[in-house]
Amino acid sequence: MNKEIAVIFDMDGVICHTNPYHSLAFREFFSARNLYPTQEDFAAHMFGKSNRYILSHFLGRPVADEEFLQMENEKESLFRKIYASHIEPIAGILELITDLQHNGVKLGVATSAPYANLDLILSEVPIREKLGSVLASEDVIKHKPDPEIYLASAHNLDVSPEQCLVFEDSYSGISAALNAGMRVVGVLTSHTIEELPPCALYIDNYKNLSFDKIKLLFS
Repeated sequence: MNKEIAVIFDMDGVICHTNPYHSLAFREFFSARNLYPTQEDFAAHMFGKSNRYILSHFLGRPVADEEFLQMENEKESLFRKIYASHIEPIAGILELITDLQHNGVKLGVATSAPYANLDLILSEVPIREKLGSVLASEDVIKHKPDPEIYLASAHNLDVSPEQCLVFEDSYSGISAALNAGMRVVGVLTSHTIEELPPCALYIDNYKNLSFDKIKLLFS
């Protein structure tokens, strides 16, 4: 095994359990337009998807250019307002990240969310200085399940895809990492095992994970 490995985290549902708050923000956004998606609709067409896809899907038409930017800003501003007082990392992730850093693992975050959301969360979750790569929706042209954001993360961290382990919680996110040729741990905050593609491991939180256990996934 190449001794150098990298671990890349998605953000929503992986660093923090934000999806319930995204649902609340989208409910408020869509209700203002007389649209009322169900939780099943959100599970199928929101978690892990880009805002462009979500807005186009639920509005039933393409949303692009200035209209998209305005709508995205409206919805994400709602999310940040709702979530700002609830930011809390998923159990065990801070300890795991510290353990990985002490063992020389390269670390990154790759999210479909905009930078404003990432900055909000990283203002309360003290991991920014440990990250060698931080990518958000503004950094890519093709969104998950396209592998672009994970391939770009590997490039930033100066490792090959085979040296990377990704933590993801959504079907499209796991598919993106697999499409990049990376190992994946499925985080079961938003979906069941049966609803996700095959992963090397599934977890509910990070309490029982360590560098030694992660290293075994590369053996």
